[in-house]
Amino acid sequence: MSFSFFKPFRPKTPQELAKAIKDSLMALDTKTVAEVKALEKALEEVDKNIMTMRTMLSGDCEVEPNMDQVSQLTLEICNEDVISLFIHKLSILGWEARKNLVHSWSILLKQKVDSVCCCVQYMENHLELLDFLVVCYDNKEIALNCGNVLRECIKFPTLAKYILESPSFELFFKFVELPNFDVASDAFSTFKDLLTKHPPAVSEFLTTHYNEFFEQYEKLLTSANYVTRRQSLKLLSEFLLEPPSSHIMKRYIAEVRHLKVMMTLLKDSSKNIQISAFHIFKVFVANPSKPREIKFILAKNHEKLLVLLHDLSPGRGGEDDQFEEEKELIIKEIERVSRLSNLES
Repeated sequence: MSFSFFKPFRPKTPQELAKAIKDSLMALDTKTVAEVKALEKALEEVDKNIMTMRTMLSGDCEVEPNMDQVSQLTLEICNEDVISLFIHKLSILGWEARKNLVHSWSILLKQKVDSVCCCVQYMENHLELLDFLVVCYDNKEIALNCGNVLRECIKFPTLAKYILESPSFELFFKFVELPNFDVASDAFSTFKDLLTKHPPAVSEFLTTHYNEFFEQYEKLLTSANYVTRRQSLKLLSEFLLEPPSSHIMKRYIAEVRHLKVMMTLLKDSSKNIQISAFHIFKVFVANPSKPREIKFILAKNHEKLLVLLHDLSPGRGGEDDQFEEEKELIIKEIERVSRLSNLES
């Protein structure tokens, strides 16, 4: 007679795994979190379930993922409201669980079930979760994890558009200047994706919120922080020069306040910032439909501008020729404008 002391191991089905993840996350309630031993035990269960989810979604070194199981797990996670728990319980989880959760999220979000990205659809029906993720930049313990989750969401136009239009978007102007360099850099990466991933949505947003946005953006361009100035200047050229935003660019280069900011940046102590500022400044000058106010500022300051431009050089070999050609054209145009006799107010 033979006895078996161990039950044969049977992997959880997608339905069972989704339920186990939900139950283990819900077990992280206020009472459990307050008791060290209870919390440790509960977190072990969560870690185990999230690791199992990651393996089911992406396989391991020996086994490829079963796509039927992946689809079923994705559907069950949506049906069981597990996504909301993922996001709200993130701050309680350990480092490894957060890492595995972020990895899993990138797969879940793209997974289609009957041609529908059901996790995207879930987020569209629970948009407040996006605001919650944005606000998490204030929590440095999970800021980078939430940033990764947000950037995965921003790949989808409907989710990106919501964040742009949400009051929480304004928080990025604060988050990109946080004293923690890693968090500020991550926030800027998310900010950049919001302003570059979906040009039609960005164009619509800037059209509607032009004044409020550029009033805030000017503070980044004139920040005391070198990294903020350089990154925001580079980003400005990226989203302004997108074809869907051509009308925004035309409006931007017709306003004296923006020209004055670029003229100030041409005097920056950093050569990199000077060069980046030149590439936006030249659009103001080369504009064939320059308003009279722009011409007046260029003429009034032409001597100082010419000195700055004559001294400006990229100093990077192969780019010199094109840069010098552009610079000469801009110098000639400033000289031409300075000779006009009808600019006095």
